[in-house]
Amino acid sequence: MFVSLDGIDGGGKSTQIQMLVEWLEGSGKQVVTFRDPGSTRLGESIREILLHREEVPLASTAEMLLYMAARAQLVDERIRPALAEGMIVLCDRFLLANVVYQGCGGGLDIDALWSVGRIATGGLSPDITFLLDIPVELAMQRVGGQQDRLEKRGKDYFERVRQGFLTQLPRASSKGFVVDASQGIEAIQKAIRSELTLQDGISEVSKQR
Repeated sequence: MFVSLDGIDGGGKSTQIQMLVEWLEGSGKQVVTFRDPGSTRLGESIREILLHREEVPLASTAEMLLYMAARAQLVDERIRPALAEGMIVLCDRFLLANVVYQGCGGGLDIDALWSVGRIATGGLSPDITFLLDIPVELAMQRVGGQQDRLEKRGKDYFERVRQGFLTQLPRASSKGFVVDASQGIEAIQKAIRSELTLQDGISEVSKQR
C-alpha cells in the first residue's frame, strides 16, 4: 500500500507519520517512510535549493520542474522497489502538493501540472491520500517564525493553496480523505487509523498505542 499525507505546513504531517509507523509496525507490517522532495541524494540536493537557497532565483516553471525531477528519482529509486517488496510506503507529500503549490497557489496551468506529474511518476499514484486540513491562520501560528522559501509567501497565497488541496484531492489518489487537523494529535491519528483499518483490514491490536 502506498499512502501519502499532505496539506499546508502546520497540520502535523511529520508527527502523524511517526505515530503511524509505530502502529503499523506494532501490527506486524513492514513500513518505510519518505519525504517529497527528498529521500534520495538527488532529492535532498534539490530540496535544499527549493526551500533554503533563497539566493538562487527560481522561475515558477523551473521550480515546478525541480519538484518533478526530485519525485521522479524518489519513485524510481525508493518507492517502486519498496512496494515491490510488499512494504507499506508512507510519504510526506507527493504530486498533489506540486499541483497545488505551483498551480493553485502559483498560477501555473493545473491540468498541465497533472500531465507532467504523470510522466515524472510513471503513472504511480498513492492508494490513499490523507489531507490534513487546517485554517491558514492556525497553521501559520504553529509554524512560527522560522520559515522556508515557500512559507514566506503570505496568507493570501496559502489560502489559495488550502482551497487547492480541497478541490484537487480527488485527482490525487484512488481514495482521498480530509482530516480536520485543528483537532488534537490523538484525534487526528485515530481518524487516520480508522480509515486505514477499513481500507486494508489492518489489525486493531495496537490501536491504542
